[in-house]
Amino acid sequence: MSNTVFSAVQPSGVPTIANYVGAIKNWVNLQNEYDCIFSIADLHTLTVKQVPAELRARTLELLALYIACGVDPEKCVLFVQSHVHEHAELTWILNTITAVGEMQRMTQFKDKSLKHAENINMGLMDYPVLMASDILLYNVQYVPVGADQKQHLEIARDLAMRFNARYSDTFIVPEPIIPKLGARVMSLQEPSSKMSKSDENVNAFISMLDSPDDIIRKFRRAVTDSDSVVRYDEQEKPGISNLMTIYSVFTGEDMDAIKARFEGKGYGEFKQQVGEAVAEGLKPIQDKRAELLADKTYLLSILKTGAEKASSIAFRTLRKVYKKVGLLQL
Repeated sequence: MSNTVFSAVQPSGVPTIANYVGAIKNWVNLQNEYDCIFSIADLHTLTVKQVPAELRARTLELLALYIACGVDPEKCVLFVQSHVHEHAELTWILNTITAVGEMQRMTQFKDKSLKHAENINMGLMDYPVLMASDILLYNVQYVPVGADQKQHLEIARDLAMRFNARYSDTFIVPEPIIPKLGARVMSLQEPSSKMSKSDENVNAFISMLDSPDDIIRKFRRAVTDSDSVVRYDEQEKPGISNLMTIYSVFTGEDMDAIKARFEGKGYGEFKQQVGEAVAEGLKPIQDKRAELLADKTYLLSILKTGAEKASSIAFRTLRKVYKKVGLLQL
């Protein structure tokens, strides 16, 4: 049985602490326990119009951020999605066993169609099939996902089972890993919505590159409630619960300890302390990222090695798939 984990993040802008807490920080822990394959999903970004030079720059910047956060190229396979052509090729094969209705029902397709009504393209609809290909190419057993991403993994599981039933066992059916804490960091302005780097309100999210002053200012403005008690209650106190989750991730303290620490102190001091903890946690990451970006040759060498490793696995999977579906091989 494979003990492989796969995950990817799009280079579509500077990640937020939600991306860090929900994905990248967990990768650092996973790489010590599993055979990890981590990708920069640049093909996925093309569903929305991109400025080519900016996309190339953001791809290297995201790699530098991965490493600065503790993702170790010596412990995992780290590569750019478009450097491994098998991703696109397997997508075509899986498209032939995917129903149009399945894609039209996907929550993300419906949401993005509303946001980008002028550009409802086939890539936007086909996004989950490419995501399934990303996963299934590597005989992946586990996929770390946020609570809101389970629908995409379900498509990957469905396509794996459907292909296996039609052509005999080929793909491992992947299982989710959902972090118990921090899997879903919410907006600082609308705690009922997920924190997003595309939010029009810059006070709603914390960028991984925000300055300490900006971080503390945004937390001071975070929406809470009319109460003044720091306690965890997602239903009654979603804003405070979100801040407690963030504080816990950056300090290591559990909810009971946080509640005790801020008992009788009110929201003002709590929000200040959350901001300071996040700013302190991000500074070494920001410094290391800047250092790595000064050595482009090193970053490209990591991507070259990663692409070679990923391609070796992906080629074997795709060759097996082509044979199963009846394509004549040379």
